[in-house]
Amino acid sequence: MTRKKRVEEEGGFGGIFKGLADLVEKLGDLAEKGEKLKKSGEFGEKDLKGVYGFSVKWGLGEKGGKEVKVEPFGNVRRDEKTGKTVVQEVREPVVDVFEEMDHTLVVAEMPGVSVKDVHLEVKDDLLTISAAKGDKRYRKEILLPRSYPREKMKVSCNNGILEIKCVL
Repeated sequence: MTRKKRVEEEGGFGGIFKGLADLVEKLGDLAEKGEKLKKSGEFGEKDLKGVYGFSVKWGLGEKGGKEVKVEPFGNVRRDEKTGKTVVQEVREPVVDVFEEMDHTLVVAEMPGVSVKDVHLEVKDDLLTISAAKGDKRYRKEILLPRSYPREKMKVSCNNGILEIKCVL
């Protein structure tokens, strides 16, 4: 279980975190209007380090309509129960999934890690990527378009860009 650092919303970094969480919520509204946005950043003080960002993806949906998706990443989140902003120890990396004719390619941005730091877990069509090196820890669950056996996944990592090629 991940230990969460609670950040008070009164003054200091608490106000910044609250503003960031509100910004991420507003992105959904912008995505509905079809506007393009991408924002990320990093901040920290002593033991408190936060990474935040979002990407907006759009394209043709399954039924021929426009599909817009806002995907936050990083380790700054709003606690669903309390509504307060927290900084988690584990970061959620930016991930893209590309479906090709003969394979599926998963690309994840995890600065500071190499292929030896990465651990993959597969259960049916759910791929879980985790990595840790020093104070950088990442974890992301990805729903693949189909089930792939772990032994059919080729993993490479160059300058923190992880590529997982899944073949049938």
